[in-house]
Amino acid sequence: MKIDKAAIAGTLESSDCMVTVEPGSGSVELELESVVMNQFGEQIQEVVRETLERLDVKDVFIRIVDKGALDCTIKARVECAVYRSAGQTTNVPWGGAVR
Repeated sequence: MKIDKAAIAGTLESSDCMVTVEPGSGSVELELESVVMNQFGEQIQEVVRETLERLDVKDVFIRIVDKGALDCTIKARVECAVYRSAGQTTNVPWGGAVR
């Protein structure tokens, strides 16, 4: 899936995360800020990269500000931001590509 424009999903509330995606410069570039970085930083990065891979996103700059979100929330926010960026608003296969 191609990232056409900047898009945001999520909030900065506790147990959530804010995901921003923008067109990349030829690769997946991930910037992560998390209140649980020491404990779960690597796990969050793995979940994000896996979700992008399942959505077939290969060229993106993605920034995540995490406030303790669960993996399922991170996946949902990444998926939503990607679909918004691609302009896909109808027949969205929510959760279909992300397992």
